[in-house]
Amino acid sequence: MINANADAMGIIFPNNYDKFVPELVSERLMASIPFASRYRMIDFLLSSMVGCGIDKIEVLVRENYHSLVDHLGGGREWDLSRKNGGLSIFPPFAQKSIGSMGGGRVEALANILPVLKKQKEKYVIMADTNIAANFDFNALIAQHVKTDADITFAYTKEELPQELTGAKDASKGLYYTLKLDGDKVEDIYINKQEQGVQNFSMNIYIANREWLIDTINAAFMRGAISLERDILIPHLDTYKVMAYEHKGYVARITGLKSYFDENMKLLDDKNLEELFTGNPIYTKIRDDNPTRYIGNAKASNVMVADGCVIEGEVENSILFRGVKIAKGAKVKNCVLMQDTIVGEGTKLEYIISDKNVKITDGKELKGDEAFPVFVAKGQVV
Repeated sequence: MINANADAMGIIFPNNYDKFVPELVSERLMASIPFASRYRMIDFLLSSMVGCGIDKIEVLVRENYHSLVDHLGGGREWDLSRKNGGLSIFPPFAQKSIGSMGGGRVEALANILPVLKKQKEKYVIMADTNIAANFDFNALIAQHVKTDADITFAYTKEELPQELTGAKDASKGLYYTLKLDGDKVEDIYINKQEQGVQNFSMNIYIANREWLIDTINAAFMRGAISLERDILIPHLDTYKVMAYEHKGYVARITGLKSYFDENMKLLDDKNLEELFTGNPIYTKIRDDNPTRYIGNAKASNVMVADGCVIEGEVENSILFRGVKIAKGAKVKNCVLMQDTIVGEGTKLEYIISDKNVKITDGKELKGDEAFPVFVAKGQVV
């Protein structure tokens, strides 16, 4: 599965940006949010790293990480269950907390400096998990080496998401946009409210390992919290900060509405093909029967995982594993997570149901395209 080893290790921050989707992370973290019918958000990042030859990956968890540990296990599905390298999950590092983890990449890295110092890889790739993309890390590494940068941002060209409109408080560090001169980063803006296409950071970075160790060690001693705000922005004239443009498909989660929209976009074959072309995307295996369509079942423009049983009608929807749609039920424009049960004669439209939700017979729940209704995990309606 793994290509020729890249001279880089990976570090994943699975809790960053949990605050974007409080409804979905009450019992999980951003990295383990279900996405695209059978995957979790972290699957796309892990699979892209592995597909590009990165075989040592550290996951720095903070809270609500039990579902992630269950999903990742020992990393076998990604060929990361190995004696040398492989997947490591680091427990919470809050014992050295000096500030909020909202932008606390410095704190997280400071806590694993002894680990970083022992590694042999020349480069460190860091990434958050609020983005699903089929990412070419080899191209990122190649540009970083070619430009002899200290650190390189990955970015995309896109407009300000609607859910980020009004997020002006720079202390929250919700998102970063870049001012570029060619590939050189001239300035980094925090929560900049600007219309039109911008250079949006993907929260994916590559840095020289020795540079990162020295920089984080010194910055943490000064009380720095945010890599971008406290280290890079004040020292853009000192450090060589470059940028790499990712031109492929990107699903960026900035709230419950964008979570719904990004799932629904995958009903477009073009988007689906772009997301799954390149590196194979791996996930935890669940042995289920093929989906069954019984009696007068109807399905139109749906993405359906295995293990589902459909007796009613489903249109323009995403169904995760084990969803059951009873006879006479009508489901339209919905995202139904694993093991959701929809009773007989029930009508759903613009609904997001979390895992193990049961909607009893004869109910009618309807949201709106602008405001989909969320049903929390395990609820009975």
